[in-house]
Amino acid sequence: MKQPALKKVSARVTVQDSVYGQLRNALTWGMFEPNQVTTIASLSAEFGTSHMPVREALRRLAAEKGLEIAHNGSARVPPVSRERLDDLCRTRVTLEGLATELATPRMTQQDIEECLALAKEHEQLGREGKIYEMLRKNQEFHFAIYDRSGSEVLPELISTLWLRFGPYMRLLSDLVARQLDEGVIHPYSTFHYSIIDAFREQDPAKAGEMMVRDIEATRTLLQNLC
Repeated sequence: MKQPALKKVSARVTVQDSVYGQLRNALTWGMFEPNQVTTIASLSAEFGTSHMPVREALRRLAAEKGLEIAHNGSARVPPVSRERLDDLCRTRVTLEGLATELATPRMTQQDIEECLALAKEHEQLGREGKIYEMLRKNQEFHFAIYDRSGSEVLPELISTLWLRFGPYMRLLSDLVARQLDEGVIHPYSTFHYSIIDAFREQDPAKAGEMMVRDIEATRTLLQNLC
């Protein structure tokens, strides 16, 4: 399974934010293995930058609990465990279910059509075996909803949870890759379409419930992998 490469950073004004943004996305999408160790020197070489923006990006990500920094300055992706998975998912269903409920009455017809297009793209990318593109589209679908919740706090908190969920997304991407190799295509978009139906019906409780079921379905898949 080919992973997207980190891109060279050239514009000096945005070097620090670019390094941080790329690393954060890579962690969120599960591009790094649980327990994987990386160094400032290796990341600096990959980005084509000095050590300073990488060091600062790692510091910020460690503050968000997306990485663990060792005494020698190397960074480690947090390990996975059943307990941590359950803890993250309990928090996710609470916040993401609420954000979905709040977003439902604010969804315009155009918003709903945009969500439908994202759900279809997500499904098609899965069928084509483009795992990381599929995970990125899944994130776009979810945050297209959370960003319409009317809350300034919820999307930010949920984004941090997704960062901490990154090691489990790596487990999920590996599982999907194995299933595709075996000719198995799991209907990962099922609940996405149910959420969209709830938006059309203007039913906040149903939309929130379908979001919770989407998260719980992923949790069930991952529990046996931890």
